[in-house]
Amino acid sequence: MFSRFYEERINTGWARAYQPMMHRAGALFDESIFDGDENAIVDFKYCPSEKLTWWFDHHKSAFLTAEDEAHFRADTRGKKFVDADYKSCTKFIADVAAEKFGFDPSPLSDLLHWANKIDGALYEAPAEPVEMKADAFRLALVIENTRDPQVIERIITDLQHRSLSEMVALPYVAERIAPLYERHLRSMEIIKQASGVRGPVIFFDVVGHDMEGYSKFIPYYLHPEVTYSVSVSQSSFRSKISVGSNPWSPRPRTHDLAAICERYGGGGHAVVAAISLAPEELETARKIAAEVVEELQS
Repeated sequence: MFSRFYEERINTGWARAYQPMMHRAGALFDESIFDGDENAIVDFKYCPSEKLTWWFDHHKSAFLTAEDEAHFRADTRGKKFVDADYKSCTKFIADVAAEKFGFDPSPLSDLLHWANKIDGALYEAPAEPVEMKADAFRLALVIENTRDPQVIERIITDLQHRSLSEMVALPYVAERIAPLYERHLRSMEIIKQASGVRGPVIFFDVVGHDMEGYSKFIPYYLHPEVTYSVSVSQSSFRSKISVGSNPWSPRPRTHDLAAICERYGGGGHAVVAAISLAPEELETARKIAAEVVEELQS
C-alpha cells in the first residue's frame, strides 16, 4: 500500500529496496539500513533516526522509550503517523494517504479488505483462518512462512497490481502453498499434543519444533472455551513468548496484553502481544510465560 501510494503521489519511477524487520532482543535497528534518499518504516516500532523520512504504525507499543516518542512528537515534516485504533496498518496507510496526499486506494480494495480482516482477526469463527479456504489465507500462509526476502519482495511488488486470486495462481506462489498447508496441519497436531488448559488460559511449549509463523487461531479452534493463549517457541534468532486472546471467548477479556508484555520488554496490542528474548534465554522465557499464565488466570 505504501509503495503504490509513494509511486503515484510522491515519486514516480522510484528505485526501491525492502528490508524485513524482526522483533528480537537488543537493538532493533542498525543505522546502516537507512541508506536511501528516503527511508520508510511501516507496521513496526519507531526509530529516532534523522534519516527516517516516513513512518506508519498502528501498535499500542509503537515506541521503545519515552525519548523515542518525544522525538516523534517533535517532528514537524508531516510524514510520520501512528494510530493504535486501526486494526491494520494497511488501512491506516490508505486512509492517511487519501486524506493528506490525495491518493486513491480503491484499486486495492480487495487487498485492503483482507488485510484489515486478517490483521484485526475480524472472523466469524476460528475455523475461517484455520481451515484457510479463501485465497487470502493461502497467500498469507506463504507470506508468513517464506524466509526468502526476494520472494517476499516479489509478492509485495505483484500485490500492487494483481488481485488475490491472481496472486495464488502465480506459479512461484502456487508451488509453495501445498507443502506449507501440510506444515500447517502438522503444527495443529503439535499444539494439540503440547497444550494444556489452565482455567481461562491454554498454554503450550513448542520448543524443538519448527513453529515460526504458525496460525495463532489454532488454540481457539482446538479449545473454544478459553479466553487467552500463552506459548513459548524458539528460533535461531529468539526465544519468544506469544500471548493472545480469543475473539470468540465465552468470557470477556479483562487484561491488556500489550501492557503485560511491555513489562518484560515486549509489546503489541491489547488483544495480542509478544516478548522476544535472545535464543539462549529460553529458561527465562519459560519463567516469564509461567508468570503471564498466572496473571491471566487471575
